[in-house]
Amino acid sequence: MPEGDTVWQAARRLHDALAGTVLTRSDLRVPRFATVDLTGRAVLDVTPRGKHLLTRVEGGLTLHSHLRMDGSWRVYAHGQRWSGGPAHQIRAILGNTGRTAVGYRLPVLELLRTTDEDRVVGHLGPDLLGPDWDTALALANLLRDPARPLGEALLDQRNLAGIGNVYKSELCFLLGVTPWLPVGDLSAERAAKLLESARKLLGHNRDRPVRSTTGRRGQDLFVYGRTDRPCLRCRTPVRRADQGDGSRERPTYWCPACQPGPAPTAAFTVSRIPRPDGGAAMPW
Repeated sequence: MPEGDTVWQAARRLHDALAGTVLTRSDLRVPRFATVDLTGRAVLDVTPRGKHLLTRVEGGLTLHSHLRMDGSWRVYAHGQRWSGGPAHQIRAILGNTGRTAVGYRLPVLELLRTTDEDRVVGHLGPDLLGPDWDTALALANLLRDPARPLGEALLDQRNLAGIGNVYKSELCFLLGVTPWLPVGDLSAERAAKLLESARKLLGHNRDRPVRSTTGRRGQDLFVYGRTDRPCLRCRTPVRRADQGDGSRERPTYWCPACQPGPAPTAAFTVSRIPRPDGGAAMPW
């Protein structure tokens, strides 16, 4: 699932392409809204809210979309070839005389009245990249269930909006704790530091083409996706295990040396089996 900075970038691309112009093409390829025609209406703005995208259209309407794991919005110039996937994966097309926005594999796409936006985003906590950010409220939300593992609490968009699996792992590394640490074991000061780091990292990366939490060129992430590779700080092999509340498990990465604390006993590492020709070991 995309992180808040990715969604922010998608909203900016859509806003730059569509806002302030009248739609000359409209095609919503989902059964419920297949007959809706938005042509002739001006796009007012495109606003991100956590991981949600709100495209507001003249006449008090909002097109709500969510990318989840595989969705994307692509913007093309007039006459440019579309390259986001096969035609059967297109769920939405919005165009004006100069640009066309194409939504691929959108698992959530619905049209609602702008006054009803709270129905789809009202449950979200403070947005790390939004004007509604409230550190005190986010902190209270995070600490509301002291026994909950930190990684799960960070991913719960009802606590604070914008953190995905990458930032969950990276933030826990930067704080020096495992994602399985009960939230209540953090002092209020450390929890506030965590939120400050989260806002800083997302804000830093929202304008970058490649996300980085390390500040090192070519080594963009401390632990995420680095199973069995050496920790960038201590050289201990990074470990991976699944974490979730039972509804969905997510791969989680941490350094057992830099992040002491509770962790699964059966964590995944890459097994290395000698090659039959005597060459370098092969990961399987």
